[in-house]
Amino acid sequence: MLWGGRFAGLLDPAAHALNRSLPFDRRLWAEDVAGSRAWAHALARAGVLTGDEAAALDAGLQAVADEFRCGAFAFAEADEDIHSAVERRLGELAGPVAGKLHTGRSRNDQVATDLRLWVMTACDRLVDATGQLASALVEAATPHGATLMPGFTHLQPAQPITWAHWLLAHVWPLARDRDRLNQVRASAAVLPLGAAALAGTAFGIDRAALAADLGFRAVTPNSLDAVADRDFAAEFLFAAALTGIHLSRLAEPLILFATPAFGFIALDDRFSTGSSLMPQKKNPDPLELARGKAGRLIGHVTALLATLKGLPSAYDKDLQEDKEPVFDAFDTLDALLPVLAGLVATLRVDPARMAAQLDPAMLATDLADHLVRRGIPFRRAHALAGRAVRLAEDRGVALTALPAADLVALDAAFEPDDIAALDWSAALDARSAEGGTAPAAVARQLAVARAVVAAWGDKDGGASIGRR
Repeated sequence: MLWGGRFAGLLDPAAHALNRSLPFDRRLWAEDVAGSRAWAHALARAGVLTGDEAAALDAGLQAVADEFRCGAFAFAEADEDIHSAVERRLGELAGPVAGKLHTGRSRNDQVATDLRLWVMTACDRLVDATGQLASALVEAATPHGATLMPGFTHLQPAQPITWAHWLLAHVWPLARDRDRLNQVRASAAVLPLGAAALAGTAFGIDRAALAADLGFRAVTPNSLDAVADRDFAAEFLFAAALTGIHLSRLAEPLILFATPAFGFIALDDRFSTGSSLMPQKKNPDPLELARGKAGRLIGHVTALLATLKGLPSAYDKDLQEDKEPVFDAFDTLDALLPVLAGLVATLRVDPARMAAQLDPAMLATDLADHLVRRGIPFRRAHALAGRAVRLAEDRGVALTALPAADLVALDAAFEPDDIAALDWSAALDARSAEGGTAPAAVARQLAVARAVVAAWGDKDGGASIGRR
């Protein structure tokens, strides 16, 4: 044990099991070893360790890391957490000098450093994965800049749009998700090591040099706050939850569009499942899991915020509850995002089915706009178009099949050729403002999206994480 000198006996076994965080914080082994190596060099720079002692510690820690990498590291029942496990094994490999490694630091600043390092790498990985999904959406949109489909509000037919426009509407939320993850990474990249338990280290550690060694951009300005701050973990969980919500909002309409009632798309067999009873079934399970896992991610951020809300200053054992939701949120998105990227890349589109569900009543807004261009105030034009829709319903005909005589008889503001002016292509082309669904506007948007995604690819390295 790393503590116990003032205790007369051993911790109760049940209390030890409750207190023990090793079953989940063992994932921090690489970060713990990296932080310990950097700390050993910082102690040497401060004159606390000799060069030989620092070299011995560094060699021992490298050996510990090698055991983890090849799966040879053996945990002991007495290992309370990843920190005690690494230090115990270091002692077995390097001898008594291992007892000097913890000079001037605490597990309080140590675990805060480890988790920040882990979150930084997790953000890099998820930034790359969101980019892959966004890229798949852009590629899927490319051939469909003029493919007509009904757009919906309240799940009711609203106005004609294009399939490319619909797909691109899910690229920009992913771009915001990436921005948030990058912001979380920057928030996490502040070094708490050197804060010790709560009052700061008593040795002359150059914290700025230590931060540079570990890839942090700054050091924490207050030792009390340094060991207590889990804002970055909450921010990570919020970013993960909002990403999950965006994935759910992508999944839900795709589930609907793949049903026979819509028939807009068909999922590839590689991203569908069947029924154990009904041979004909083809189920969109990956999409349903995306929808369901959003609730799991929302629960994680809520749980951590509830944990943090009443804590006194400095470190408290409650903060042990920060890691499991962070790890699980990462695992959830890390598993989900590549599957959705593959699903989007392989789904098949049926433009004829999309066109078949274009209700001519969806051109009512264009009828109102047509009247506005003749100088009729929009509110009156809106009412007139609505009356025309109602008349067509009463006659049992499509709006575009309403006889000109009936339209003119409805109100003197109408002219005989108003219905003839209604056209699907014209309805699209009219919405040519930036961000609109006109094919020309969609082409511009697609070019921007493609350039943005390409720029992401130039920057992303696809960091590896997920030591489960």
